[in-house]
Amino acid sequence: MSRRKSPDSPLFPLELPVPDFSFELAARRDGFWPIAGADEAGRGPLAGPVVAAAVILDPDLIPAGLNDSKLLSAEQREVLFKEIMATATVSIASSSATHIDTTDILKASLDAMRRAIDGLAIAARFALIDGRDVPQGLSCHAKAIVKGDSRSASIAAASIVAKVTRDRMMARADATFPLYGFATHVGYATEKHRTAIDSHGPCSLHRLTFRPFRTA
Repeated sequence: MSRRKSPDSPLFPLELPVPDFSFELAARRDGFWPIAGADEAGRGPLAGPVVAAAVILDPDLIPAGLNDSKLLSAEQREVLFKEIMATATVSIASSSATHIDTTDILKASLDAMRRAIDGLAIAARFALIDGRDVPQGLSCHAKAIVKGDSRSASIAAASIVAKVTRDRMMARADATFPLYGFATHVGYATEKHRTAIDSHGPCSLHRLTFRPFRTA
């Protein structure tokens, strides 16, 4: 049931621990199917959107090497992103910096996950959510899993899709706002980014309710 498709790449050592499909199989035994994993990327940066992804994996074509996106290199994430997009049902949603400032980062993240899950072309009957909170208003049953991106294959896949998508969005933003170096740090509070903010002030992508803007 959880046979993994081997990648055409030596990037993924066989000894690397990977999330499994046990949470998905347990939900299926309880009568729920299809099952989506959901995760977000970009809760911590000073700039840019928070991006959420929902993924329904094909149990017979689970890409080998799925893991928490933070544990993978950019090259590994790109390989897995292509495999996930080719073999799974995927939906992506985002909340802008303005949305984050209007509500807060947790509410904006959960809202993006809700929209990603509800936007799946195949309706999920159950969703596995990374973290401690389940988005309100979901159209399906759901379970929150702490550190789910390193425990559930579906959530790991969602974490990869969200991270790659957000990184690409920030790379495009770099062309519009070249003074900040978004393609390099993707909005995180690096020294280079903070120096650019000090020199040029914030742009429309910055989250003005975050420090250092809040204390300026």
